[in-house]
Amino acid sequence: MAYIHSYNCVTPLGITVQENVEALLQGQVGIQFYPHFGSLSDIYLGKIPSQMIEDAFPYVSPSMELSWLERLTLLAVLPFVPMIFTRERTAFVFATTKGNISKLNTSSDGDTLPYLTKIAKKIASFIGIKTEPIVVSNACVSGAMAVSVADRLIRMGSYDNALVVAADEVSEFVLSGFQSFQAVSSKPCRPYDKERDGITLGEATAALFLTKEEFGAQGEILSSSSINDANHISGPSRTGEGLFLSIQNALRQASLEASQIDLINAHGTGTLYNDEMESIAFFRSGLQETPLNSYKGYFGHTLAASGLLELVLSIALAKEGKAIRSEGFSNLGVSYPLHIIEQTCELPITYLLKTASGFGGSNTAIITKII
Repeated sequence: MAYIHSYNCVTPLGITVQENVEALLQGQVGIQFYPHFGSLSDIYLGKIPSQMIEDAFPYVSPSMELSWLERLTLLAVLPFVPMIFTRERTAFVFATTKGNISKLNTSSDGDTLPYLTKIAKKIASFIGIKTEPIVVSNACVSGAMAVSVADRLIRMGSYDNALVVAADEVSEFVLSGFQSFQAVSSKPCRPYDKERDGITLGEATAALFLTKEEFGAQGEILSSSSINDANHISGPSRTGEGLFLSIQNALRQASLEASQIDLINAHGTGTLYNDEMESIAFFRSGLQETPLNSYKGYFGHTLAASGLLELVLSIALAKEGKAIRSEGFSNLGVSYPLHIIEQTCELPITYLLKTASGFGGSNTAIITKII
């Protein structure tokens, strides 16, 4: 078994998980309007304020040459690194979709191109992990899938523990791509709402430390499953097949019934097709009455970071017996019934289901037991 011992995240709402939890409980939202972003105009983004990072970064090393994303990543990792005994059997699993993509604006040769392995090795070296980094880059399920990969490596006995890190930044490159799909919302995104019209992009970093040791654990990864429905390069299966099968596998591995799940933290991007697909998959899984929320209305879609960020925050809030409302939701706009959390409430949570879906038909489901 793999147990969760430490976690942290950096978002527009704070540089620690506790700051983020307090902000969420106060109803704060990290999405802001930007009149201009690069060559783009009039857009809403979940962008981390540069001043917040500058104020915090001397804690790391102001003299070190680090990119914006590397700074965000180190801030997520460093607070609990002193508690981690990094050994030859510590895995470093790094999830990202584009890594230092902004460096393409300045890179001109192979030595400086922002390969994903470069940022992974740089972060691992900085914090003293000796093993070769494992990079997971599978669209927007990357963060969730990285947890699954680390869990399985520990279960197989390949490693004693693992540091899982996920990071992505808001970039003009990625934003332009989503705009070409006409998938960017004209307002802050509204997952599952009948007025939803697309995603809002955001940036974040998150970190999670898994170990085979149960003592002192905050939670336990009971099961995980990833199924690709291979429906389309960007569009999800209209029947929710991949997500449905991922959920079914995860429930079976955890020896749980759907009725035992206390909370679903879903992908919930706010696009027409994603949210509709999820409603079908949850209904087919018998989860239509299970309380459900999405964090995209607070942070935007943080790409690879989203799955890990949202898992971390869901665990932290569950430890306080809380479930956050799904920001932006007013009226159900999907075909199948869902129990969307409309007001932040107290909710005893033992079994948490985290789902993620992404381009290429990728889907991941993770079931965590809160300890």
